[in-house]
Amino acid sequence: MYLSTRGNISDISFQKAVLMGLATDGGLLVPAELPDLSSSLSELRDLSYPDLAVRIMDIFTDKDIPVGDLQKIVYLSYESFDTPEITPIVKPDSLYIMELFHGPTLAFKDVALQFLGNLFDYILEKSNTKLNIVGATSGDTGSAAIYGVRGKDNMDIFIMHPEGRVSPIQKRQMTTVGDANVHNIAVKGTFDDTQKLLKDLFNDLELRETYNLAAVNSVNWARVLAQIVYYFYAYFRVHEKTGAETVRFCVPTGNFGNIFAGYLAWRMGLQIEKLILASNENDILADFFQHGVYKKGEVYSTYSPSMDIQVASNFERYLYYRNGENPAEVNKLMQQFYQTGKIEISGQDPVFAADRATNSQTLETIRRYYQDFNYLLDPHTAVGVNVAEKFKSGDVPTVCLATAHPAKFPEAIRQAVGKDCAHHPGIDRILELPSECTTLPADKQKIAEFIANNAN
Repeated sequence: MYLSTRGNISDISFQKAVLMGLATDGGLLVPAELPDLSSSLSELRDLSYPDLAVRIMDIFTDKDIPVGDLQKIVYLSYESFDTPEITPIVKPDSLYIMELFHGPTLAFKDVALQFLGNLFDYILEKSNTKLNIVGATSGDTGSAAIYGVRGKDNMDIFIMHPEGRVSPIQKRQMTTVGDANVHNIAVKGTFDDTQKLLKDLFNDLELRETYNLAAVNSVNWARVLAQIVYYFYAYFRVHEKTGAETVRFCVPTGNFGNIFAGYLAWRMGLQIEKLILASNENDILADFFQHGVYKKGEVYSTYSPSMDIQVASNFERYLYYRNGENPAEVNKLMQQFYQTGKIEISGQDPVFAADRATNSQTLETIRRYYQDFNYLLDPHTAVGVNVAEKFKSGDVPTVCLATAHPAKFPEAIRQAVGKDCAHHPGIDRILELPSECTTLPADKQKIAEFIANNAN
C-alpha cells in the first residue's frame, strides 16, 4: 500500500498510486514499507534485466497486478531497446559506465517511461476509462513520455517544456511526433516555472477530476520503481566482473529522481558504499549534501540543460525518509521552503557525497574521454564522470550513470572535440520532419484552457 509524504493520504493501492501521481494532499506517494532484499541478492544476481524488473516490481504491486500480467507489461516495455542487456555496463577507463540510453529516445527516462506508458494502458483497458497525461520536462522526460504513449487511443499527453531552454534535438524529439494524442507546449519561463505549473494543475482537484489528469514526471511512483531496478542490475554485473562486495554510484541529477531510486535501493539492502551526487552550475542539491542548506537560487543555462533545475521535485521524498518517515516534519519543512526558499538540516547523510562540474570542466571531460579512450560522453554524463573522479576509491568500483546518448547534444560535442562526430540514425531521421508546438505564458489558467480544449 502507498501513503503521502504529507500524511493525509494512506492505504492507496498500487494501481491507484500510479493514476494519482501527485498525492491529492500535495505530497508525494511512497510505499508504506520498503522491503529488505539483503538476504535475497544471491537469488536475483543471475536474472536477465526484464526478469529482474518483474521480481522487484512485483514486490511493490501488492499483488494488485497479477505477476503474469506484470511480466507481459515489462517484456513489452523493453522490446524497443536496442540491446538485450537494456542497461549495459562498459569500462572505457577506471570508471564503469552504465549506459541508460538504449531506448527509443536515447535517454535514461525511456527505462521508466516505456514501462509507465504500458502500465497506464493496462490499467485503463481494465477499467474502460480515459486519461489525460500532463508532464513538465527539462529535456528528456518529454520525448520519453511521448514515445511511451503515442498513438494510444485511451490517453492524450500534454508536455510542457521551457521555451528555448531544451536542446534543439530534445525539442525536435518531442515536437515531430505527429500522433493526434500528443500535445506540446513551450512555456515562456524556466523549467522550475513549468514544474510549478504542473503542481498547480494537479493541486486544482476540480480540474484534475474533471479531466482525469495523470502525471508522468518522477512525482509518479512508478517512475522511481522502474529506476530502482538498474541499480541492482549494475551491482550484479560489476560484482560479476570484479568480485567487489560494495560499489559506488555517481549520478548526474537535477530533479533528484534518478539518484533517489539508488537511495531506495540502498535502503532495500543493496550494498552501495556511496551515492555520489553530481550537479552542474545549478548546484542547489550539491550544496545541500555538502553544507546542509537547500536554498533556491537563479537558474543558469548550461551544456547539460536537463539539469538546469533549482527545485527538485523528488527531494520531498528524501526529506520524508531523512526525517524518520515523519509527515509532520515534512509538512513543516516544505512550508518553510515555500515561504523562504530555504531549508536547513543539521548533520550529514553518510551514504551521500556531492560536488559540481562547471561548463568548462564538462567540455574538458568530454574532450579527454574522446581523445584518450575513444568514448563519447554526453554533457550530463560528463558532469557525472568529472565529479566521480574527485571521489575515486582504489578499493571500491564506481559506476557512473550515462543518462543520454551524445547525439542528443551535438553542439556541446562539437565544442568539446572540435568536430561533428555525435550521430545516431534515430536522431538524424527527425531533423527534417515537420514540428508542431504551442507557445503559452507561464500561467496556470492558460495551460488549463489548452488542456480543456484538447483533452481526451
